[in-house]
Amino acid sequence: MASITRGIDHIGMTVPDIEEATKFFKDAFDAKISYDNKKLGDEPMKGADVEQKLGVRPGAQVIHVRMLAFDNGASIELFNYQNTEQKEPVIASDIGIQHFGFYVDDMQRAAKRFVDAGGELLSEPGGILGDAEEGSGEFVYGHLPWGTLIELISYDQDKINYPSDSEGKRFTP
Repeated sequence: MASITRGIDHIGMTVPDIEEATKFFKDAFDAKISYDNKKLGDEPMKGADVEQKLGVRPGAQVIHVRMLAFDNGASIELFNYQNTEQKEPVIASDIGIQHFGFYVDDMQRAAKRFVDAGGELLSEPGGILGDAEEGSGEFVYGHLPWGTLIELISYDQDKINYPSDSEGKRFTP
């Protein structure tokens, strides 16, 4: 039976300032602006219908939405809200989506660009942790300038130790 999905289309992320976030993603990962779905300065998206459809707190208003494209992989949809309480970004041990990873070809160069763009690495890049992936490549976690956690990762698909009951190989850009 054919799968009902083709892959991940985009990742949504709320940021404190879309222009600053766009600059970071351009500088660190060569992002390109696809379009603004809601331009800053336009009438905010608000009201009970928006609150219900987006699952946001009562009174929250969407003031800016931008879609960023990358040469290989899912897009990132940036959101900026006003008139709502916001929490700190989650850390890896919190329930929920806690990070996403960018596959990179040159870990040292990617890590430098990440830092130069304003990100903060949690450590130096090192070997991938875990039984199936150990020895296949390297990774590093880092915080974006507004605190969201992301991962830079590079590995050799052929060195991943898939168990005999594996139902599929992971997608590699």
